[in-house]
Amino acid sequence: MTFLYFLLICSLWIGCKEKTVHLGENASFNVEENVSYGNDAQQKLDLYTPDNRDTIKGIFVIIHGGGWKGGDKTNLTFFTLSMMKKFPDYVFANMDYRLATDHSFILPDQTHDIDSALDFLVKKSAEMKCKPEFILLGNSAGAHLSMLYGYNSIFDDKHRTKVKAIVNIVGPADLNSSDFRKYFDYSFVEKHMIDSSKPTPTDITNTDIPNPVFWICETSPPTISYYGNRDQVIPLSQMKKLDSVLIQNKVKYETYEFNGGHLDWDKAPNDQFLINKIDAFLKKIDKKQTL
Repeated sequence: MTFLYFLLICSLWIGCKEKTVHLGENASFNVEENVSYGNDAQQKLDLYTPDNRDTIKGIFVIIHGGGWKGGDKTNLTFFTLSMMKKFPDYVFANMDYRLATDHSFILPDQTHDIDSALDFLVKKSAEMKCKPEFILLGNSAGAHLSMLYGYNSIFDDKHRTKVKAIVNIVGPADLNSSDFRKYFDYSFVEKHMIDSSKPTPTDITNTDIPNPVFWICETSPPTISYYGNRDQVIPLSQMKKLDSVLIQNKVKYETYEFNGGHLDWDKAPNDQFLINKIDAFLKKIDKKQTL
């Protein structure tokens, strides 16, 4: 256990007890755990609000991976804390969502859960004195959902246009490509990706609807991506397919590779490299918006 890890865990323990997380001289957050943003037991989020900040720049929404049917928000708690040290003037919402089962579907439930969480956060933004602008940060399946929510215009999502940027970490971006069909649980994903009983436009197929690259256009949110050069789950070729479509549509983007496999992105030094690149990327976006 590294000293930083020990320090953060201790801070979180103290923070949970005091309802405050102290992560250094300039990073202190009020904590609300397991806040309901919907009626389902899985529709919960942990909310971290900067303490004693006159200006809050926006809201990071953290979306975990797990193959659309597993994982939970605690998988990204430590990374969220690391992000909070770098971004002490942002709100952080680390969310759970309804997981797919043998008797339920990934879509539209999971993107609707993102919309419901954003709806909750928009209503809270006045209380938190911050802009209802969102950076969606997801890993693996959570990255797919982040991209799909930010790019896709078919679902009745109220807050898609409030997405300022997307942080895509090892996310599948082109589900129709042959490399994704090698995914070890592809048969489950194929059967449970979309609920065909729900009405959808007749001119768009059920293979295109859940596919992030299908929806990219010139107004898509700026996207920063991070992929492993030895990833056996989501191959590096997915990065190249995503980059190609972003370039075609002139969407602001940056892409980086890390040395490792699917689960190595949040290990040192990969984690800090990513956090620094996110910081620089958002500063470029902010600078462009003020010109």
